[in-house]
Amino acid sequence: MSEFNSPLPVKNGISPNKIWLPQGEWQTVFEFFRHRFPQLSGANCAQRFASGEVRFSDGSIVDSNTSYRSNAHLFFYREVLNELIVPFEESIVFENENIIVAEKPHFLPVAPTGQYLKHTLLVRLRNKLKNDHLELCHRLDRETAGLVLLTKHEQVRAAYHSLFSERKITKVYHARAKVLDVKFPIERFTCIVKGEPYMRMKEVDGEENSRTFIELIHQNKQSCLYRLQPITGKKHQLRVHMSGLNIPIINDPLYPIMTSKPADDFDNPLQLLAKELSFIDPIDGQSHHFISSQDL
Repeated sequence: MSEFNSPLPVKNGISPNKIWLPQGEWQTVFEFFRHRFPQLSGANCAQRFASGEVRFSDGSIVDSNTSYRSNAHLFFYREVLNELIVPFEESIVFENENIIVAEKPHFLPVAPTGQYLKHTLLVRLRNKLKNDHLELCHRLDRETAGLVLLTKHEQVRAAYHSLFSERKITKVYHARAKVLDVKFPIERFTCIVKGEPYMRMKEVDGEENSRTFIELIHQNKQSCLYRLQPITGKKHQLRVHMSGLNIPIINDPLYPIMTSKPADDFDNPLQLLAKELSFIDPIDGQSHHFISSQDL
């Protein structure tokens, strides 16, 4: 998540993209760009290359006549035409000179990806706080709401990232799902690997690489509210573990089976919330415990 020594600055809260130029028979970079991004019109590509905002790593400007250079990095600003506006607002829970803890609503991506660019947590906060150095320490799925930790400048980034890589941060989630008739608490240990299609994960036989501690908070006639504490951090771990127990999280579009709905359908959010973050600050030693104001 660190900056990659880009020759282009962050622009309107958006970091430039970087792509590798492979071996190929293209005569110009422009020709490769048209090949690599067929969804873009010729006029759009021409405007980008005429703007001076397509660069090589050394900062040299790439125009429509620049010869192709394999094994080089190309930097440019990505655009999303007709980007969907996510009609929910983020908020700031805590801020000091080094970090921000933000509340992310359901449906808002944490960072630019796919068809989302401006309407992402990172870009919105960079613009709101006028801080282009703001970076994520971790990620939440677009469908998940709750607490996100960000750093405010590069000098402290590694220290806060180490909280996650060294498992020195406690994360607690709340989830709604149907009743599981067992004695709580329970732990789920499984082997999670990439599934199909590419955005899904799955449990398989093999050495356990994922662990979640699950408790029951309360139960009503329709569902239960569960407290989930991931000990490891595999992609979609909580969603996969709950589905594997035959209690998939309510409104999960990926597990146990994929369902589809229009991107602008903001009804029925996934019932998963990043409820708590706890850690000892690696810079000043202060003990932090943040609790989301959101509920499921």
